[in-house]
This record gives sequence, C-alpha cells and structure tokens, in this order.
Amino acid sequence: MGPMLETPLRHALDPVAISLFGFDIYWYSLMYLVAFGLFWWLGGLRAGQPGAALTREQVGDLLFWGVVSVIIGGRLGYVLFYVPGEWLANPWLVFNIRDGGMSFHGGLLGVVVMMWFYARHLGLTFFRLADFVAPLVPTGLAAGRVGNFIGGELWGRPTEVPWGMIFPSAGDELTRHPSQLYQAGLEGLMLFVLLWLYSSKPRPVGAVSGFFLIGYGALRFVAEFFRQPDAHIGFIAFDWLTQGQLLCVPMMILGMVFVWTAYEGRWQARRCD
Repeated sequence: MGPMLETPLRHALDPVAISLFGFDIYWYSLMYLVAFGLFWWLGGLRAGQPGAALTREQVGDLLFWGVVSVIIGGRLGYVLFYVPGEWLANPWLVFNIRDGGMSFHGGLLGVVVMMWFYARHLGLTFFRLADFVAPLVPTGLAAGRVGNFIGGELWGRPTEVPWGMIFPSAGDELTRHPSQLYQAGLEGLMLFVLLWLYSSKPRPVGAVSGFFLIGYGALRFVAEFFRQPDAHIGFIAFDWLTQGQLLCVPMMILGMVFVWTAYEGRWQARRCD
C-alpha cells in the first residue's frame, strides 16, 4: 500500500463577524478598527518621548484625518490602478464600496496629501511628520492582511507546500499559498520591527520615511511572487510581473532618493509653505 496523501487544509472561516438586525459586520471592517487602534496606541507611546513631533492629542487628530484619507485614497487608487476601464464606463463605481476594492498605494497617496496639509497646519516640515507616522503604519497593514485571510480573498498562487490551503472563493479546488498571511508577516510584522528599531535612535529628517518606502516596496515585491494576480489584470509582463510589483518599483526608487537626500541634510529646514 502506498503512502497516505495528506488532505490539504480548507479555508472555512466565516468573513462575517457579527449579524445584527440583518446588517452584516465583516471581520475585514473590524480589522480596520484594530489598525486604527494600534496606530493611536503606538503613536501615543512615541508622542510621550522627548522631542516628539506630535503630542498625544495631535495623534488623535491625525488619526481622524488619516482614516478619511485612507478610505478616499484607497478607493480612488483601486478604481484608477486596477479597474480604470470599468470606472470610465461607470464613474459611480467609486462609491460602490459594498463590492470592496481598496488599494494600498492609493491609500498611501491619500495619506501623503493629508499629511502635507497637516504638517503645514502645525508648522512642521513634511518629513518630520512623515518620519513620526511611518513606524506606526505596518501593524495596520498586518491587521488588514489578516482580514483578507479571514475573508478568503486575495488568495495565493497554486502550490504543493504542506501548509497550502484550498480557498473555495477562488472557484477551484487548487491548493494555494496563504499569501495573505505571508504579507501580514512581511509587510506588517517584519517591517514594523525594522522600522521601530531604526527609528528608535535619532535619524536625519526624511530617512525613516525613505526606509519605509524601501522596506514596504521590497517586501511587497517579494510577497507578490506568492499571490495570485487579479483575474481581470493578470501578469503585466514576463509571466511573473504583477501590477502590485510594478507599483512598488517607483516606491523603492523614491525611498532610496529620500534616504540619500536625508543623509545629505536637505530636508532639515524645508517646511510646507
């Protein structure tokens, strides 16, 4: 008798956390609350340190506007980067949030615009504020990816690794990488540890922001090798380059420019005037 074949794990988690009066609250939505809560808590820890860019009260204000900018930027980024044809045919698609669709890169652009205005309001240099914010972001990214995993969305590519899983929402019975958890570990926890340690000592203004862009871009680029590309986009080139990887390239280049410029001391005195 030949060896027994192990039955692969099967994703069977319910994406709905709570149902109240016919209204479903999804785990993914709750993960947003976890992300914002971690930002507020970690920001409070940093705000209590000597020479911090923000007070604890200002962290709360920044969080409020950050929530608004993430939602607006993330949704606009999704329709512009991933479904531009559908959006041009139906401009109201941007408001159809019930069907999902958020882009990290779009959310990041939304936050950058918001921080420019907020830094100007406080009389800070943009990069001093960005350096304060950057280490607080990765834990929220990790929470979001855990929400993706619970929801059984953004699954990975087919694999034969022992921890591979079947995602029924993929519409097949293929064993796939749980790439959502890979991203939670890489872009979330690993990037958080690296950024938190790097920013725990005095750095030139702009260096932490640049480190974030390099770190996220590189780790997301790696994680994309295990993630199934969006069905309506597929691979961009070479049968392996995805849209997510393509968007990470300018992030990494910009991050390198920021780090180099920071150590040259060129961001120190530039305010948002």
